[in-house]
Amino acid sequence: MIEGKGTKTKSGMLRFGMVGGGTGSFIADVHRKAALFDGQAELAAGCFSSRYERTLETGEKLGLDPERLYRDFNEMAQKEAARPDGIDFVIIATPNHAHYPAAKAFLQSGIHVACDKPLTLRVEEAEELAQLAEEKGLLFCVTYAYSQYPVVKHAQQMVKNGDIGDIHVVVAEYPQGWLATAVEQEGNKQAAWRTDPEKTGISNCVGDIGSHIENTVSYITGLEIDELCARLDVFGGEGRSLDTNAHILVKYKNGAVGNYWCSQVAIGYDNALTVRIFGTKGTIEWRQEDPNYLKVVKLGEPIQILSRGNPYFYPEAAQMSRIPSGHPEGFYEAFANTYRKFTNALLKLEQGLELTEDDLDFPTVKAGLQGVKFVHKCVESSKKGSVWVKFD
Repeated sequence: MIEGKGTKTKSGMLRFGMVGGGTGSFIADVHRKAALFDGQAELAAGCFSSRYERTLETGEKLGLDPERLYRDFNEMAQKEAARPDGIDFVIIATPNHAHYPAAKAFLQSGIHVACDKPLTLRVEEAEELAQLAEEKGLLFCVTYAYSQYPVVKHAQQMVKNGDIGDIHVVVAEYPQGWLATAVEQEGNKQAAWRTDPEKTGISNCVGDIGSHIENTVSYITGLEIDELCARLDVFGGEGRSLDTNAHILVKYKNGAVGNYWCSQVAIGYDNALTVRIFGTKGTIEWRQEDPNYLKVVKLGEPIQILSRGNPYFYPEAAQMSRIPSGHPEGFYEAFANTYRKFTNALLKLEQGLELTEDDLDFPTVKAGLQGVKFVHKCVESSKKGSVWVKFD
């Protein structure tokens, strides 16, 4: 467990900064709003773009002190660490290639980190960040926010409590259709950096959305991958070098098997992450596009549809619901749950208290490292002719 370590915060309100997230960035705006959602943190500093003038423009729109708008993340880390009112944590919401150097700079300056996924481009980088965070006694959140849906938490508790018995089979998919054509050649900035190996790394599709499958399945089931066999394909446009579709077979250490599919060329699909878990006593199924409901089928019993916010949810899941059942609750709230857990843990550290397992029930740097390993093993298997490769 992480021992209590006081922060510079005195008012009960944490201060955070952002790296990346200039005007027009979708996911950074989600991060920012989610961190502010519960009134436990305030935005105080930023380096929102590699272009300083854009950082100044974004900072002005957000009402930030110009003295706390920085030219690069190294300057921001050093100067914020030196301030008596410096930031308690930083949110890194840049393209993938900047995650590692930015996170390292803030960890070395003694500042807690929340970073978008995938954590790094290389396994060695992720391992270094994990070790550095541990050595410094710092919290590190990797925002695999799908694990923070109340229904996903209930599914995890069902598996943990043996409600569906021993798991035999997992089937999960994450199809999207937005890269079915070469939109990166038509001015789509999100597509441009994701299809660029210099910015996104060795994988596009598996790194971007396949890693969400790995994390969500791992969180719900607790299963550990023993080996996998992957085929990564490049579809949707000439000149592309990174995968836009992948099929992945998995063997888990307990003897169960899995079948994952992720795609960005599946026309007609938007964001259709779906996880099906088959056990000896029953089956559970969760769909991200319909996140407030869990399909449950027990052996010999009729199909049940569990609805978020009802009293039959396990307490651990019920406490994550923000509004009554029947009212839609989704992506922003899941991100906000991630930041609530993270900031609750930081505030507890401020009081000098030891953190419990429940306090750390958010995606940590270990989940980030696991995701990077998953991406690299999939690429390795595919390049070797879709052979089975050991995960460890």
